[in-house]
Amino acid sequence: MDLMEYQAKELFAEHGVPVTLGIVATTPEEARAAAEKLGVVVVKAQVKAGGRGKAGGVKLAKTPDEAFEHATAILGMTIKDLPVHRVLIAPAASIEEEYYFSFLLDRANRRYLCIASVEGGVEIEEVAKTNPHAVKQIPVDPGTGVDEEKARAIVAEAGFPAPLTDQAVALVQALWRVFVEEDATLVEVNPLARLEGDVLEALDGKVSLDDNADFRHEDHAVFEMKDETDPLEAKAKEKGLNYVKLDGEVGIIGNGAGLVMSTLDVVAYAGERHGGVKPANFLDIGGGANAQVMADGLDVILGDDQVRAVFVNVFGGITACDEVANGIKGALEILGDHATKPLVVRLDGNNVDKGRAILEELGHPLVTQVDTMDGAADKAAELAGA
Repeated sequence: MDLMEYQAKELFAEHGVPVTLGIVATTPEEARAAAEKLGVVVVKAQVKAGGRGKAGGVKLAKTPDEAFEHATAILGMTIKDLPVHRVLIAPAASIEEEYYFSFLLDRANRRYLCIASVEGGVEIEEVAKTNPHAVKQIPVDPGTGVDEEKARAIVAEAGFPAPLTDQAVALVQALWRVFVEEDATLVEVNPLARLEGDVLEALDGKVSLDDNADFRHEDHAVFEMKDETDPLEAKAKEKGLNYVKLDGEVGIIGNGAGLVMSTLDVVAYAGERHGGVKPANFLDIGGGANAQVMADGLDVILGDDQVRAVFVNVFGGITACDEVANGIKGALEILGDHATKPLVVRLDGNNVDKGRAILEELGHPLVTQVDTMDGAADKAAELAGA
């Protein structure tokens, strides 16, 4: 789960990261009232996307009336296809320098990674292109984490100015606490600002929380914004499905995240030959693809009006292909008339002959079997593009 800036700052404050929280407003009137309390402010769009400033979603307001005007313009605008429903009214800061800092999960190397730059801030991506040596990538051993000694090593390697060393060490340790104690996969401060008087403060924050750790964090439920969650993603979550909606026409069901990711690629490639159709979703049903799981997955995907065909791509391992085939059969029986879009099914692996025989015997008019992954992707794209 990705947090809004103001939510990330709330977590930062709980763990001792220096921040100024500001006031969240959902109407221009609330923005004006907040500015009357805070003085000169920055009106900041609250969406789960970067590039808000360049999109016109961050504006300085010297008066309450300016805050009202900026909030009027920002509320309701879209940034990277995300509508803005709220703004953060934050006190304006006197910034002398901007830095960048983050902790993240380095999956490829099975460790954590710190990325820091004293030449960063909001232009960190440009810095990474033009002066990559200024962006330090510092590995963090999961076994030892970040104690004071490691924090000082990070601060030294990043090149924080000497007057800020002790503050930077304390801040690095506080951000590490956020990262570990909240079970985050990303904690980012951009910009980390050097304010007038040599004071460090996190002026912006981004936090991604690991949903797999929800059972340890009942308090994280307050961060969910059900009114802004895609209804299909909310429905999938209720059913315990790993689902992400995409902007395409071919619904995807697979078992295993790696297989599903590969399926997205082959569908996108095949779609280029059939009118540019694309994958409509990521849906991993994992192991145990019984009738109810398959029905739940199809129900979610078929509820997407953009979907014009569904590609079921399963490699039988722990879950045998005959179980999957029976799951598809049962799902079609459960869904009945709600199943109206063609299904292309590719089965391979454990008990594949039995699985294919079950679907052959079923003879359902919506089901087409294709032996290979590439061939099935092409057929699904063809049906979606027809």
